Formats: sequence, structure tokens, C-alpha cells
Amino acid sequence: MAALEYPHMTRQITRLLGCVWLWLGSITPMRAQEALWQVGVAKVDITPSYPIRLTGYAVRKTESEGVAQHIYAKALALGSDDKNVAVLITVDNCGVPASVRDEVAMRLHKSKRFDPDHLAICSTHTHCAPWLEGFAPNIFGAPISEEEQARVRRYTGELTQALVHVAEQALEGRKPSRLSRGLASAGFAANRRTKGGPVDHDLPVMFVTAPDGALRAVFASYACHCTTLGGDFNQVCGDWAGYAQESIEREHPGTIALMALGCGGDANPDPRSKIELAQKYGQGIATAVDSLWAGKLMAINGPLVCRAKKIELFFDELPTKADWETLAKQTNFVGGHARLNLARLNRGEYLPTKLPYLVQTWTFGNSLGMVFLAGEVVVDYSLRLKRELDASRLWINAYANDVPCYIPSERILQEGGYEGGGAMIYYDKPTRLAPGVENLIVGTVHDLLPPEFLVKRP
Repeated sequence: MAALEYPHMTRQITRLLGCVWLWLGSITPMRAQEALWQVGVAKVDITPSYPIRLTGYAVRKTESEGVAQHIYAKALALGSDDKNVAVLITVDNCGVPASVRDEVAMRLHKSKRFDPDHLAICSTHTHCAPWLEGFAPNIFGAPISEEEQARVRRYTGELTQALVHVAEQALEGRKPSRLSRGLASAGFAANRRTKGGPVDHDLPVMFVTAPDGALRAVFASYACHCTTLGGDFNQVCGDWAGYAQESIEREHPGTIALMALGCGGDANPDPRSKIELAQKYGQGIATAVDSLWAGKLMAINGPLVCRAKKIELFFDELPTKADWETLAKQTNFVGGHARLNLARLNRGEYLPTKLPYLVQTWTFGNSLGMVFLAGEVVVDYSLRLKRELDASRLWINAYANDVPCYIPSERILQEGGYEGGGAMIYYDKPTRLAPGVENLIVGTVHDLLPPEFLVKRP
């Protein structure tokens, strides 16, 4: 607590007030320590042992050429009551699709009677991890070979089982722990659409400690693409998020570090392109975490309440068959995407008019509200939610539970460009999302969070 001065008080009153402050300071940590959680943590290596197509860049034309860094899936299980326990899984991968998340949830429900709505899976969005079936189906603009597809299918199955396994390990390994948090910042994210444009440099961090104070786990998230390494880099690597976890675990032996992404759909590391930069950014995250760990932290108190709501985001007006026929004449990715959709129409199939979308929240009493948003969510969402809700108790994660496409704001929809709709061809979506998407998602977050998290305005 900061020192207080009372220049107009007598020495006796000052001494008395000082004693009161000391007494309050001594009981506050004790009260925080009364909130013991049952917490389990686990990690599994998900590095492929064979060459495989890496995803994230359309320019890659061959399978991976070695491993620069091992990649992992990690799990955090929270809660004493098996009916209310929640599991967070972070995955060093460009995008874990809803199909994999749903399969993991189904298997956990079968083996542990686990509530699927209490599962959150966050991708680090590294562009140097294996392609999964169901993620960005048109990323390469053309089908890959049957042999390559077989390895993608094999790895998808192996990863799915690994996610189930790491979650079960965390659930079975729960032990008394304390939760606390702090807020740091990192400055390497830059708006990639507009020089000097909006970014979110917040770095929220959760600490899991044993009753004796030993650090068991760290969870953090940052709103920036894991694209320090470009498309000419064709080795398995976790990028800055992987190096952040590696650095934290190296500096705190026995600790498991988990990393997720915030609303960084329109943010890139700056500068980028070298592995040394990814290592530097990762070390910067670890240094910021250590600074928090050495200072005063806020206790996270319960009860933990998990809420989830599936909504539908509408696509804008679909191209007509004549539109697709015109586009199909192009020899680029646009033309390839058009030919895919034209073939569907010729088979009598209907193109989707809406996108399933999951919004999820975890609230820890009134002490913390955590939001999980699917997709490549742009920064406007986090900035708006932090204005409308109590930013001091709000933690927003994106790339969660599914990465179906970019999730633009109304501003970016109007501006257009890659995040505003151009990237939809790689995600094999028929067109951009319709206006109104931002209010629908933000409104759903408001619906799921208790009113206590609203900003109290004068």
C-alpha cells in the first residue's frame, strides 16, 4: 500500500491511523487466502513426428521441413464441484475448428460426465503448426495430394486424442491452489491495416499457486497474430507465443505456462520475419509476467459460473450463379474459390446464409469476467467491450472454440480489405459477414455477463 501523509494531523492521530492501515493490510491477504480452488494443470507434446502441411500461409507448397520448436497442448481444470468444473485448453496451432472442439467435449462428457459448455479451447494461431481438417479448408487454393491429406487426417485424430488426454490429466490432478491475477502490457503488436491504428497492448495474467506459495501455472493472453515468421519459414514452431511459454517455464521450473490470444485479428508483430524476433517477443512476455509476479496481485474469488450461447451470424447477400461464373474465369485464388461454389450449385447444393458462432463467458464471483470469442476477432471488439464493461475486471480471449473466419467490426466491414471480407475465400465462406455482426456479438457478451460487470457511470 502506498505511504499516506497527514500533514495537518497530530503525531498521535497519524500513528493511530498508521496502525489501522497496517492492521487492514495484514487481514486482506488472509481473506484472499481463504479462497482455495481445486486446480489441475497438465501439458502434452503435440509436435508431429512426420512431415505435414503447415497452415497459415497460402504460399507454402510443400510439407514441413523439420522442427524449430516443439509445440504443446496444455490444460487448466478449475473447480471442486465436478458439476461446475471448467477446463481451459490452449493449443499451439493456427486454428482448432469447432468439429475438433465438439469431439473433445463429447469424449470428455462420456469419460468424465463433463459439461461441454464448460470447455474452452484457445488456439495460439501460430502460422507454423500442422493444418487440421476443418480449418481454413481453402487455404492453399487447391486440393493437396492424397498422401498429404492422409497425414493431415492422421494428425487431426492424434491432436483430438491429445486434447482429451490433457484435459483428463488436469481434471484428475486437481489439488488445492490459489488464483490471482495482474495486468501488464507488451508493445510489439501493431495494427497491420493502418499505421498507428488501434491495438490492444494489454497482457492479462493469471497465476496458480500452491498453498505454500509455489507457482504451479501461468495463463496469459495477448492480442497479436503469431506471424513473426513468414511463409518462407516451413518448420514447426510456436512463434512468439511458443517462446513466451518456453521462457516462463524455463525461469520457473515445474510451472506450466499457457498462452492464448486476445482480439488480434488485425494486429501483427512489428517488426517481423526472423526467428530471433519471435524469441525476443516471447522473452518480453515472460519478463512482463515476472514483473507482475514480483508485485502485488489481485485475488480471484468465486464462485465460478460458466455460460455459453450459440448464435448465428448472417452472411451478406450471396453472389448469384452468374456472379460465380464470372469470377470462375479468374486464374487466381478468387477464381478457384468461385469454381468450388459453382460446382456446389451445379450439384444442387445450397450455399450457407449464416455462420454458427459460440460466445462463452466465465465469471469468478465479481472479481473477474473472462470472455471467449470464436474466430479472428479484430481489435475494435476488445476496445468497445472495455469501454462498456468494467475493464479492470474483464479479460477477453479470441480464437476460442472455433476459428471459422475473420470477425470484422462495423468499421472494418465498411473499410473492406482482407479482414473485412477478402480472407473469406481461404476459409471457404461464400461472402463477407453482413452488417450488424458487431452489435450482435457485443450484445451477447452483455447478456452472458452479470450486470455487476457493467461500467457504473456517474
